[in-house]
Amino acid sequence: MKTDIDIQNHDHFSFDLWLTLIKSHPEFKAKRVELFSSFFDVKKPIDEVTKTVKYYDDLCNNINEVIGGNVDTFEIYLLILGALNVDLKQLNREVLSDFYQKSENLFLEYKPVVIFENLHQFFDEIKSQGKTINILSNTGFIKGTTMRKFLTNENLDQYIDFHIYSDEINCSKPNPMIFQEVKNSMENKDLKLEKILHIGDNPIADYKGAKDFGFSAHLIKHKI
Repeated sequence: MKTDIDIQNHDHFSFDLWLTLIKSHPEFKAKRVELFSSFFDVKKPIDEVTKTVKYYDDLCNNINEVIGGNVDTFEIYLLILGALNVDLKQLNREVLSDFYQKSENLFLEYKPVVIFENLHQFFDEIKSQGKTINILSNTGFIKGTTMRKFLTNENLDQYIDFHIYSDEINCSKPNPMIFQEVKNSMENKDLKLEKILHIGDNPIADYKGAKDFGFSAHLIKHKI
């Protein structure tokens, strides 16, 4: 149990997802690169595709954090494909949507690994005290709609009062607007900001972003 997270002095708990609660399945990213390369008929070595995908994944995450907006998943695809010299004129939204669906199927097959110790029990303890929980996650390749499916499959959705994903509101942590969205989504509108605890692994996006807005914050570190 994560006893270092203070349940008693807070009434609402906002959780980041990636590298806070979950991490990628060890085979997923390699499988996704293979799918990406075959689906779009990329004429480059798989190692080059892997490096390009990682470069634009990291870059777009950084852009989201610095600007506070959200680079669309399909825009990330097009940046990668352009860098790999794929003819973008042959593509349209329908083709990109088809790839996303195949990518989602792969993601749910090679599902993320839960890294937060005894997560169901921890969520259960929070809820048993009449307190509330939300998910607050920046997204990139994996959209909020897909994360909801995963959390439902893991029987975690039952604990979550609401979800906020950057692709759905076009806003990313640490932008104060996304923390305002947490406040706006709560049933108890009178809850003091310091009674809301945001838990995440990113010192800037999660910890500083939450603290600057007025929430309490907990920086989590896993040995992964």
